[in-house]
Amino acid sequence: MTFSPEPQRLSPSEVLLPLAQQLREQASRVLIGQEAAIELLFVALFTRGHVLLEGVPGTAKTLMAKTLASLIQADYRRIQFTPDLMPSDVVGTVVYDMQSSNFNLKRGPIFSQIILADEINRAPAKTQAALLEAMEERQVTIEGSTMPLPDPFMVIATQNPVEMDGTYPLPEAQLDRFLFKIKIDYLSQSQEIEVLRRYHHGFDAHNLSAVQLHPVVNPTQLAQIRQIIQSVTVEDGILNYIAAITDATRRSSDLALGASTRAGVALLLASKTFAALRGRDYTSPDDVKTLVPPILRHRINLRPEAEVEGLDSDAVIRRILAKVEVPR
Repeated sequence: MTFSPEPQRLSPSEVLLPLAQQLREQASRVLIGQEAAIELLFVALFTRGHVLLEGVPGTAKTLMAKTLASLIQADYRRIQFTPDLMPSDVVGTVVYDMQSSNFNLKRGPIFSQIILADEINRAPAKTQAALLEAMEERQVTIEGSTMPLPDPFMVIATQNPVEMDGTYPLPEAQLDRFLFKIKIDYLSQSQEIEVLRRYHHGFDAHNLSAVQLHPVVNPTQLAQIRQIIQSVTVEDGILNYIAAITDATRRSSDLALGASTRAGVALLLASKTFAALRGRDYTSPDDVKTLVPPILRHRINLRPEAEVEGLDSDAVIRRILAKVEVPR
């Protein structure tokens, strides 16, 4: 993929539509199904957002993260979150070198471009909090010294929605730092047959190099891509629509906690990226509606009465969207 030295003159249809097609084609060489989840990962990458993947074990969450890192030639590290994981195990620490009589910084795995925080809800709150500064400020503080993280920097966290023993629920402040919460469902029977067929013919998820994935973009090109996305048009009607949706969550009788202002900003920026990856230089109400569930489902809290009624976050979001007038 080549870019003009003046990326602001390029349109999404010229650059991002073919780029998105190449990303999907290469990802399909490794991943079967989950097209919507994969596309949201691409949107999060170009929006500079983080993602929380929720699904039972064995649904290719780790493979998604590894594939994304390969497609953009990014450094990749996996951190297994456990109850005894300490903040210093994530960000690093200062150690004393007896030979040189100096204190040296030992960087933690957070100093990578794509971070897989596996089973993030198994670590205690103190360790989870170590990610807050990194995710929001893209920097970490060790022994009073602040150090920037690489660009791109993206956290892809996973959690199991079924097994709750020995877990620590993520606090609202941390959940709000994730651009998307993506639910990873089981594959259809035909898709699972295709997975079995690939493994039968020698596919190995632990050896992606054998698949010979072709990188589509490198980290240095992401700034140019984001400039193109920044130029996507957003009419006042779309801004009003986003604001009306977030306001409706705060007034909903089903919710104890509505969406924050950060949620509205996330909805705006992600909608621009989503439109650009579809080859358009303008956002539409459908872009917003598509992204509302993954952006809001982890940012709202249901009232007990709604839970007794059998509602979940997605059901409440559908109720709210049905009541908010769509701009024409």
